Order: sequence, then structure tokens, then C-alpha cells
Amino acid sequence: MQTRRRPSTDRPVRKEEFRERVLDMRRVTRVVAGGKRFRFRCTIVLGDEKGSVGVGIAKGLDVQQAVAKAKADAKKNMLSVNLQDGRTIAHEVLAKYSAAKVLLKPASKGHGLRAGGAVRFVLAFAGIKDATAKCLGRTPNKLTNALATIEALKKLKA
Repeated sequence: MQTRRRPSTDRPVRKEEFRERVLDMRRVTRVVAGGKRFRFRCTIVLGDEKGSVGVGIAKGLDVQQAVAKAKADAKKNMLSVNLQDGRTIAHEVLAKYSAAKVLLKPASKGHGLRAGGAVRFVLAFAGIKDATAKCLGRTPNKLTNALATIEALKKLKA
């Protein structure tokens, strides 16, 4: 008598090690002789909340393709951040990217993450729990604010 094997769907599902958030999704156009060609541009933030964070930007013919490409780009551009006591940044830092300026300040334990918009997601996915951030640039563009935050995190010294 032969025993029957269980179907292969009983394998444990591997949990994704990174959290992700789609920051921005835009429909962009290219004008050609026959009219307009539409594509989608996706900006995604990826982080493990333990000191690694990345921002990815990609275009695709449909939304799913753009998200998948942006996720791959974010994984490729991961940045490691040294956290003070595992909760905050070491010192105050100011960074600029395009029209966006971001100021990051460390905070004491229990203060919480005081930041808005795209900056908040980048810091939270990096694992920073106590800090204050301020967007000093006038641009409301989520992409440039996120990339300015990445530049600020790159400037941090151990």
C-alpha cells in the first residue's frame, strides 16, 4: 500500500523581511507622432526597521510592473543607518536634494517620531523611533523629500 503525499501548498510561506510603502504613483506621458504614450512612475520606501532603508523609483507600462521594478530598485539602493541606542540618530543633520531640504534632530527616549509626509516613512522604516524632522524646502513633492531624507541619513557619522 502506497502512502499519499501532501500537496506542495503546505510549505511554510517565507515572510518578507522588509516593510514597504508606496509613496507616490504618477501617470507620466511621452508625446509621440501618433499621440501620447502613458506609463506609471512609482516611488517606494523599503526598510527592515533595524537600520536598513532604501527608496526606489521605477517606471512601467502598468502599476504592478512599476511597483515591482521600484521594489527591486529600493533593494539595490539600501542604506545602513547607525542608530544610537537602537532608537534615534547620533546628531543633528541638514541635507538638500533638488528643491527639498530636510533637518533631522535626535530626541530622547519616549519622545516619538515627529515628522511628516515622506520623511516620516523613511525614518520609521529605518528603525528610528525617537527623532524630530522638519522639511525646510517649499516643495510638497514626496519623491524629493524622501531622497533628501536619504541624503541626510548618509551624512550621519557613527
